[in-house]
Amino acid sequence: MPVPHLSTALRGPILDLEKRIINAMPTIEHWFRKKWREHTVPFYCSVDLRNSGFKLAPVDTNLFPGGFNNLNPEFIPLCVQAMMSAIEKICPDTHSVLLIPENHTRNTFYLQNIATLKNIMEYAGLNVRIGTLLPEITSATQIDLPNGQTITLEPVVRKNDRLGVKDFEPCAVLLNNDLSNGIPDMLQNLSQIVIPPLHAGWSTRRKSLHFAAYDRVAQEFADLIGIDPWLINPRFSSCGEINFREKQGEECVASAIDRIISVIKKKYQQYDVKEDPFVIVKADSGTYGMGIMTVKSGEDIYNLNRKQRNKMAVVKEGLQVSNVLVQEGVYTFESINEAVAEPVIYMIDRYVIGGFYRVHTGRGIDENLNAPGMHFVPLAFETPCVVPQNVTQTECIPNRFYAYGVVARLALLAAALELEQAHSGTQVASV
Repeated sequence: MPVPHLSTALRGPILDLEKRIINAMPTIEHWFRKKWREHTVPFYCSVDLRNSGFKLAPVDTNLFPGGFNNLNPEFIPLCVQAMMSAIEKICPDTHSVLLIPENHTRNTFYLQNIATLKNIMEYAGLNVRIGTLLPEITSATQIDLPNGQTITLEPVVRKNDRLGVKDFEPCAVLLNNDLSNGIPDMLQNLSQIVIPPLHAGWSTRRKSLHFAAYDRVAQEFADLIGIDPWLINPRFSSCGEINFREKQGEECVASAIDRIISVIKKKYQQYDVKEDPFVIVKADSGTYGMGIMTVKSGEDIYNLNRKQRNKMAVVKEGLQVSNVLVQEGVYTFESINEAVAEPVIYMIDRYVIGGFYRVHTGRGIDENLNAPGMHFVPLAFETPCVVPQNVTQTECIPNRFYAYGVVARLALLAAALELEQAHSGTQVASV
């Protein structure tokens, strides 16, 4: 499958940034190897990136990735190899895994993701069954999927401190359920290994803590290769005790917006960026692109209409928004067939296994693309621009995909730090 053609506005420091990353590849890979020895890598992860031509940065990190069906099929062997490494590291004796998905039985595209994930694990030599937490599923239920596949959901059964399904007692439990609505009693105090750990779920996790950890990682990486950390790092703040419907906590949000806009303006002047700064306000936990809006001044918060307030007040499964992340907006100047696009990079263990472009024909370059109407274009990672001595550098096509993989792995490392802090009960200080 060919790499999608991108029309990207390449200008200014981003060209220099890509060259620095490519030229520093041995140093970068050595640094990453050292970090992976020091920290426990999340089992799997996806990272949403935005490339504005003058900046390349992560804007969201998902520890329960749900789009394996959107990956380039040619890269399944990479996925399998990475899966083998991830499983062996966590539990060398594991031969059977219970996969617990989200409660999206009506979302057949999500279930295609589960089918793909199950296939990858089976190719890695694992015996896999899919167990659902839905109380209405009381027996094995087969579901036909749009791509011709079928999956079977079975009710999860708990015996003492172990989970399984009928006639199946697995060595480990793999969650593809982000626990937004809390940690079910059935999952607590198990003797089996549960991956990712329960404290990685959105019932306890906060995006602001992740980006506080990313601050530290980005600064160290920027020092390593000699760049301005702002080029890979969106500024952020957070606010609590928010109620958009009742107009509570607006002052904190408006003030944070104006502070970040002021910082962005100075950076835009420094790098001769002509666009207007903007900020993204989003729920401090949760996924599926809910509870997100674009603003260009603190005053915008006071002027929200009822529909906008209702949209910001709740996220997945109807949960109320009480904490928000106020994050520097990063333009995306990438497009596919004249539609706005952003890369989403997937990793299993410490390995980049592929990704796709999230594309939206109805959204602008300063808007959230994770919204109804989006579609996905698989991507492949080209060979990095490292050439033998008898080949000139001009014959080598500059490879943005390596830079994508590096920045995504920075977010993965930040997630590792974040989970370590959450497990120990301490917090990562914001920089």
